[in-house]
Amino acid sequence: MPDALPESPEDLTARRAASFGANAAAYAAERPDYPIAAVRWVLDRLEGRPARVLDLGAGTGKLTGVLAAAGIPAEAITAVEPDPAMLDELRRAHPGVTALEGAAEEIPLPDGSVDAVLIGQAMHWFDLDRAYPEIHRVLAPGGVMGGLWNRDDSAVPWVAEMKRIARSGFPVARGRPRGLPEHPLFPNVEQTEFPHVQPRTAESMAATIGTHSHVLIMDGPERDVLLGRIVDHLRATPETAEGEFDLPLITLTLRAVAA
Repeated sequence: MPDALPESPEDLTARRAASFGANAAAYAAERPDYPIAAVRWVLDRLEGRPARVLDLGAGTGKLTGVLAAAGIPAEAITAVEPDPAMLDELRRAHPGVTALEGAAEEIPLPDGSVDAVLIGQAMHWFDLDRAYPEIHRVLAPGGVMGGLWNRDDSAVPWVAEMKRIARSGFPVARGRPRGLPEHPLFPNVEQTEFPHVQPRTAESMAATIGTHSHVLIMDGPERDVLLGRIVDHLRATPETAEGEFDLPLITLTLRAVAA
């Protein structure tokens, strides 16, 4: 039997993008949320008018919860997510929010029906040639698009070493980089960063890394070895050896008003 053909970058990206649903409960339990300040910074572009907000690629509702904490009423929030298992977790956590199955490339909402589209940790998976026009379509005139990405603060030495271990032996390529180029429908993209933290233990930090797509697609024994190395590193590091510690995060945030 001939050897299997090597997996193409496109197929690998698609497999990683589809890996979350089978682990939706772990994603809901272990992934960080976002700073309220980042959400408010995006919505400031609405200049104080009431906001109907779409959480696009909403996953298990990490950003949905921050929208609610920022003062957006549940009835003004719609969450759209393509994976049914992720959507089930969102509905359990946020029963008052309208939650719809759908994708960024085909949003199940009428034209001009929202004032803001916010996207947490998901835009790099979108087919932007199709998603940008759809986002623009559902936005009311003067509406704003915002993207948020949490990343570990690698300026902290123990974090940098943890990330090196987590990436060892696997090419951690993405479908799109975090941070996006301007588009004619969304000119004048603004970008800033917000500090954030997530309380973790050695074990829960390893569990968080276990929800990353490049780890989810590993074989079970290989994944166990990798996560064990993460725990060993954290237990050997003074800042993280005993009990709970704060994982330092930086939340890259962009916003752009629809043309």
